[in-house]
Amino acid sequence: MSFDDGARLDPGRVRAGGRGRRAGGIAVGGGLGGLALVLLVMFLGGNPGDLDALMGGVGEAPVDETAQGDLATRCQTGADANEYTDCRMVGAVNSLDAYWVDALPAAGFELEFPGVTLFEASAQSGCGTASSSTGPFYCPPDQTIYLDVAFFDVLESQFGASGGPLAQMYVMAHEYGHHLQNQMGVFEIADRSGAGADSDSVKVELMADCLAGVWASHAATVPDASGTPFLEPLTAADVADAVSAAEAVGDDRIQEAVQGEANPHTFTHGTAEQRRDSFMTGYDTGDIAQCDAFGVLAG
Repeated sequence: MSFDDGARLDPGRVRAGGRGRRAGGIAVGGGLGGLALVLLVMFLGGNPGDLDALMGGVGEAPVDETAQGDLATRCQTGADANEYTDCRMVGAVNSLDAYWVDALPAAGFELEFPGVTLFEASAQSGCGTASSSTGPFYCPPDQTIYLDVAFFDVLESQFGASGGPLAQMYVMAHEYGHHLQNQMGVFEIADRSGAGADSDSVKVELMADCLAGVWASHAATVPDASGTPFLEPLTAADVADAVSAAEAVGDDRIQEAVQGEANPHTFTHGTAEQRRDSFMTGYDTGDIAQCDAFGVLAG
């Protein structure tokens, strides 16, 4: 999937966080062991703040004015999104905004846009401190998505995901899906404290995958402010890339990579097969109602 070169981006929607100050302790990242520890905490239901004791804590990462200015200068068009990963994330957020601002109200809920922070090394969130190895996450208390674009290299090199623009945008769309769930009241209904193949935790994650697929189904028709579609039509290879990313963060895939076996009673995000199928349900139908795991659209 490529952006239309002439599409106009709004880099002001994305906050460029600064480089955090590591305060000592065990450095996490660089090897599979460290990355696996952090990814397991995040992908299997943990809070990034729980890692502070292991990481020694990381200082707050405020807006980096230099990075913010660079983002605003470089990320102006679809051509920029095709060239730079951070600009691609800006374009993905712009496209998600433009689609869901109409689609969510059509389903009966108003949309307040989520905050989005792209950071380097670390960032402070309402859910705790995130490091560069934490992986992307959505924080309900501050309604913000946090992502270090270096995560995409980890996803590809250590967890076997295919590269490709839609694989990366799927990650942003999944986290955006969590914000949509927040807007729809899913977090007030779901018991996210549990684990297991049939747990609400798994249902929440699979619903977010489905919502990402719904956006992808419509993405090529979503216009920028001037009416130019942000994205060109998806190819089969684009969809395969997104599916590969979804499968790579399945509970079974991560557990097998880290500990050599999968334990279904600890699942919190769903298997690779479930994540693939949920994304494809959203993509094939383009219908938010097909993602409604908690009956919030009923009545």
